[in-house]
Amino acid sequence: MSAQAEKKKVIFSGIQPTGVITLGNYLGAIKNWTRLQDDYNCLFCVVDMHSITVRQDPVLLRKRARDLLTLYIAAGLDPEKNIMYYQSHVSGHAELAWILSCFTYMGELNRMTQFKEKAAKHNTNINAGLFTYPVLMAADILLFQSDLVPVGHDQKQHLEITREIATRFNNIYGDVFTIPEPYIGKVGAKIMSLQEPTKKMSKSDENPNGYISILDDLGAIRNKIKRAVTDSDREVTYSEDKPGVKNLIDIYSSVTGETTESSMKVFEGKGYGDLKKIVGEVVVDELRPIQERFKELQKNKDYIDGIIKKNGETANYLATKTLRKVQKKVGFPVRIR
Repeated sequence: MSAQAEKKKVIFSGIQPTGVITLGNYLGAIKNWTRLQDDYNCLFCVVDMHSITVRQDPVLLRKRARDLLTLYIAAGLDPEKNIMYYQSHVSGHAELAWILSCFTYMGELNRMTQFKEKAAKHNTNINAGLFTYPVLMAADILLFQSDLVPVGHDQKQHLEITREIATRFNNIYGDVFTIPEPYIGKVGAKIMSLQEPTKKMSKSDENPNGYISILDDLGAIRNKIKRAVTDSDREVTYSEDKPGVKNLIDIYSSVTGETTESSMKVFEGKGYGDLKKIVGEVVVDELRPIQERFKELQKNKDYIDGIIKKNGETANYLATKTLRKVQKKVGFPVRIR
């Protein structure tokens, strides 16, 4: 890493390789990441260790993990500028998580609303990993001395507990961890379900018409947008009272990069049919080159394997620097080389 690269702040983020990657995931995370890669040292992780708090099909999990890493590249993330790797390939995540769990209080974990929500959803498998999930997330972030973490509303609590754990550790052992801050970039719209526009677009939606996968057939994408729920009114207005219409305008604005105000000028005097047709076309135009690049990359097994190996080694090197420092601080014997 060059001296100039060393001066850049570190950003860490990741996505679980479970289910399909939706248009909401792309617009809310990956598309925004592409704007960060020149100005920051970025680590974009495939967080497969987090995925197994819910039972997974092993073959499918491996496939989805590889597809997700390939999608990172297809969507414009440069593997020479960013470190893109599998969480499970860097043992430091689990090793640091154990140490940090000894500096995390039960009461803090009991307050995590996401645990309560997931426990209610998966009430036949309320496992310890689900409960200590925030500690592993803290290890993910602190392992690389991350300065900034892009967080959505549902992850704010996890960043807060990460900061608390890091501060607690530093107060005992000195300046060991960088205290991460939330990354506040350009505020992107939250993309909602096409069928239930008061709910966030989700890959776990039982209705496939509610979400768009970025690998969906382009004709299917147009049709899903045509079938999107609007309302009985015919006027295209941007209002909380018209969540379906608002969602389509948000999708248009997020894809094109235009403001809501400039987007509304495009739809002035138009009806819902025009709105859906225009939104459908900009989404298809955005996703077509990503799909084409993804298919090309899938055929180049050696190239993807090389990135997995090289990026995994780099991530391991950086993780080990932090881990050895932490192990020494807590009193573990120094390793004999």
